[in-house]
Amino acid sequence: MTSEIDREDPSEHEIVETSTAPDQSTAVEAVARKSPSLLDAPATYLLLGINLLWFAVMLRWGPYIQHWHHHEFLAIFTDNFRFEVLQYFGGCGGADVLIRGQWYRVLTATFVHLNPLHLIVNMWCLWNLGLLGEPLLGRRGLFVVYLLTGMAGNLCSLAFSPGEMVVGASGAVFGIAGILIVLLSNKKLSLPWSELRSLRRSVILFALLNLLIGLAPQIMLQMAPARDLDHLTNDLGPLTHIDNMAHLGGLVCGLLMGLPLFPRMLTGRTGYRARQRITFAWTAFGMALFAYGIAKFRAR
Repeated sequence: MTSEIDREDPSEHEIVETSTAPDQSTAVEAVARKSPSLLDAPATYLLLGINLLWFAVMLRWGPYIQHWHHHEFLAIFTDNFRFEVLQYFGGCGGADVLIRGQWYRVLTATFVHLNPLHLIVNMWCLWNLGLLGEPLLGRRGLFVVYLLTGMAGNLCSLAFSPGEMVVGASGAVFGIAGILIVLLSNKKLSLPWSELRSLRRSVILFALLNLLIGLAPQIMLQMAPARDLDHLTNDLGPLTHIDNMAHLGGLVCGLLMGLPLFPRMLTGRTGYRARQRITFAWTAFGMALFAYGIAKFRAR
C-alpha cells in the first residue's frame, strides 16, 4: 500500500533560495512537477532504471513465464524468486555477509526484489518521493541518500534478523521519506508554510501507513491461536515477508541525515553541497562502525 505525494504546477509555486548573493545559485530549485520529464529528475529515473534492469535480468530464472503460459496471472505478480536466485543476484543474507564476508550484498540487495509486486510497489513509492526529494537534495544527493539509507536498513536487518534474506529498495524509500520529513520543515522555503506542511504531512502519513502495514501481519500472527497460524499465514501471503527493521533503519538514517542539512538549505549551492558531502561522509563512517560492531557481536 502506498500513497502518492501531491505535486504542484511549477508555474504557480517554486521552492527557491531567498539569498540574492550573485556568487550563489539556488540550493533548492523546484518542488515536484505535475508532468515531470526525465531531465527534471534524472537521479530518480536512473534509480528506477537500475532497479528495473536488475529485475529484468533476473526474470529468466523466475517462474513467471510458466505462470503466463498457464494463465496464472495473479501468481505472475506474487510468486517469489527462489532463495538461490535472490542470493545469486545480490540478496543480503546473514550467512553470506557475516560468515563469508560478502559485505557488498548490503548494497546490492537494495536493487534486488522478491517478486513483481514487490518491485512495482517500491518503484511507485520511489518515483513519488524521488520527484519530491530531488529538487531538495540535487541529483547526486538523492542518489547517495538512496544508497546510504538502503544500506542502513539492510544493516539493521542483519543486526536483528541475521537468519533472514533481505532484498528490496524499501529501506532506501523510507530513508528518502525520512530526510524529506526534516527538509520540508524549513519555513524559509518560498512555498507558503501551509503547502509545505501539507507536503510534509503526506510524507509522514506515507511512512506511518507503510510501517503499520509491515507491523500488522506480525502482530496478527503473534495474537492468533496456534491452530490458526498456518491458515492465517497463507491468507496474509507476501505481507508476512515485510522486513520492518530495514524500514525502520532506513527511516531513522534519513531523519538523522536531514538534521545537519536543514540549516544549510538556503545558504547557496556551494555551502549546501559542502554540508552534504560532510554529512554523507560521516554517515558512511558511522555505518562502517555499525557494520564492524555487527560482525564482532555475531562472531561471538
